[in-house]
Amino acid sequence: MASRTSSPLVHPDMEDFDLFKIMSALTDETRLTIVVTLAASPGLACSGFTQDVTPSVLTRHFRVLREAGVIRQHDVGTRRINTLRKEELDQRFPGLIDLALKESVGRVTPYTNADSA
Repeated sequence: MASRTSSPLVHPDMEDFDLFKIMSALTDETRLTIVVTLAASPGLACSGFTQDVTPSVLTRHFRVLREAGVIRQHDVGTRRINTLRKEELDQRFPGLIDLALKESVGRVTPYTNADSA
């Protein structure tokens, strides 16, 4: 079986951020919940998120967020660690993430039993 790190993780450069890909990534409730959780608790492993979906579906949500430029992932041993790319997003689209976080209040609740790295 191939290791998790056998294929490189794709992260767009800040100048390649596409507003519409980012907005599309944020329209899904599960992905928005991941973003809200990472805003409150940066550096969480994928395995630490409450899974109200199958692991393969959760993996897809992380990939969509990563490829849109919303999160950054890196591997530490067998764990994949996630962080919100807030500073880069604020440079490219000032206030976008703050607005998304503000508008998420009452729509989604951060995962509470997430394990930090």
